[in-house]
Amino acid sequence: MPAEVDLTLPLPGLSPVQGKPVVARFDGGRLSSDGGVLLLAEVERRLRVAERLAQCLEDPRAPERIVHGLAEMIRFRALAIAAGYADANDCDALRTDPVFKMAVGRLPETGGNLCSQPTMTRRENLPGPVALKRMMAAMLTLFCDSFERTPRRLVLDIDDTEDRTYGGQQLALFNAHHDSHCFMPIHIYEATTGKPVAVFLRPGKTPNGQEVALVLRHVVRHLRARWPTVDIVVRGDSHYGRPEAMAWCERQRVGYVFGLAGNAVLTRLVHGDVTRTLLDWDACPDLDKVRRYGEFRYGAKSWKTERRVIARIEASDLGVDTRFIVTNLKGLEHVLYEKLYCARGQAENLIKAHKLHLASDRTSCTRATANQFRLLIHTAAYWLMQGLRDLAPEGSFWRDAQFDTLRLGLIKVAARVTERVSRITVSLPTAFAHQRAIASLAIALVARPPRAMGRRAPPEVRSRTPTNPEGPRPGRHPDTRLLREKARFVALHKAQP
Repeated sequence: MPAEVDLTLPLPGLSPVQGKPVVARFDGGRLSSDGGVLLLAEVERRLRVAERLAQCLEDPRAPERIVHGLAEMIRFRALAIAAGYADANDCDALRTDPVFKMAVGRLPETGGNLCSQPTMTRRENLPGPVALKRMMAAMLTLFCDSFERTPRRLVLDIDDTEDRTYGGQQLALFNAHHDSHCFMPIHIYEATTGKPVAVFLRPGKTPNGQEVALVLRHVVRHLRARWPTVDIVVRGDSHYGRPEAMAWCERQRVGYVFGLAGNAVLTRLVHGDVTRTLLDWDACPDLDKVRRYGEFRYGAKSWKTERRVIARIEASDLGVDTRFIVTNLKGLEHVLYEKLYCARGQAENLIKAHKLHLASDRTSCTRATANQFRLLIHTAAYWLMQGLRDLAPEGSFWRDAQFDTLRLGLIKVAARVTERVSRITVSLPTAFAHQRAIASLAIALVARPPRAMGRRAPPEVRSRTPTNPEGPRPGRHPDTRLLREKARFVALHKAQP
């Protein structure tokens, strides 16, 4: 901003309206342009995302000198990302915003300001590898806690995306396909609900079989620890159909359907089907295309066993197109290909929401641990936006809206905040276009109490005390035993004469 700009003067260049001059100044007082953040804050309080992540970190600061707690900073950062402020630099401009102060639990006028950019940046560089593993396990627990009842089946879509780097960043590699230096983080989503399962930062290259198997083992074992009998199906394109990954899935009774790159052997095996498809195409000139499916057993040299391969052959004006998938699932060829495998294209929209609408490609830190932590915070913002969208009634416009549409329509709302002795008043615009939508979301929030934390935290995350070195019992709050002892003590004293 030029140094000569004086923000106390009226904004120049505004045309008069019916002969009356227009005078605009930044003198509105306690106003915010992000009134909808209050709804996001309520979603966060029910999911407890910031608290889950903060419990995985050890704060090296002296307790008596802490002004901004870890949970508060994580909550502030996630809410800012959801509201469209993707950079830590934005914290300097938002630290006095009354709505953001209320969202993290501070009074809008008399409460202290929120943390600044340097404080937020130091927090981003705080987690080490062990803490990050705990935080990723906490996000998996959040995914499990988001289900009200045990699901019968989970369909996991796994894919990676280009995340360009600039400068000497750890894990940055040149990727010839994308023609850039980049990361290639792996995203995993549950296909039925669109919920994020895990996001892993990794080098900018195609994952090998051992890496894919390691990622699946980390995710599936956590899910099976919570739901031992749940059916799990993994979907991915051809560079996830590695023999190590398929062999691991077969040993762990995990279903899979992966793309399979074509080769000379596969082309020879479907030569007869290709010929019949072309004959059908010639016999039906009125059709835009003719599609045929074939199935056979196939074993590549790197495979230790033969597996089921399904071929889709399609003839049209553009020629013949043949695609292959490999799977260990039962079912008709066209159902597995069209209904199951092709549906994985929705995962690209989910990655776009994470990467584009929430700007999760702002991984500009030098250290890989800091960039992985940023991905986790952006995933927390994803949970907040999806939680807000899930509050909308079935069939409504907002139920299927993209995150950027939700932000423009429901979060970017002007709000005047007034702090009084006995209450805080938030005044929203009388002419706001989506009043009923925000009111209905607020009503839906009342009916959703905060979710309990996972029935069992990972062993390294459990709280430990000298009297209880093993941590709290699964499914119980750490303070339950103390409350029982206090109630027994009170009862004994009342019973005495």
